[in-house]
Amino acid sequence: MKPFKLKRTALLLVLAFTITSCTSTKTAPFDLHSYQKTIAVKAETIKLMEKATAPFAVHKMEINALLLDIEKLTEYEKNKLHNEITFSMWKILNDKDKNLLVGFFKRWETKGILSPAFIQESEKQVLQALDLLIQYEAKKDKESKDALLYLINSNT
Repeated sequence: MKPFKLKRTALLLVLAFTITSCTSTKTAPFDLHSYQKTIAVKAETIKLMEKATAPFAVHKMEINALLLDIEKLTEYEKNKLHNEITFSMWKILNDKDKNLLVGFFKRWETKGILSPAFIQESEKQVLQALDLLIQYEAKKDKESKDALLYLINSNT
């Protein structure tokens, strides 16, 4: 009887370890929709940020369309299973009080126009964040995950 109990206990321990390790590392699988939409947002963002030396009102309709796309994508990412990292980054990008994507457009609206130096520095930060999101979605590896987590932690 003892060898049977020992085998059963060992089997239960292996099973418990397997289940625990699988649940703690779950990551949403690659999502073509997220990948394509993030690239589209990046392309549109670059185009609009470069126009920030002109009055905000001139580009208001284009900006509002982009902001709506960003809101839709953030909501999409929110409802995917095991997608906390990507959703956290989109929340930061979508936060008008942060210095990233939506925060840039909020500042442009408040100031009316922005200086080329400010635009250039903001572009670096926003595009880095979007590139990290794109790389994470494409690779889903530890390196891209760690890079994205570092950016999230430095902006919270």
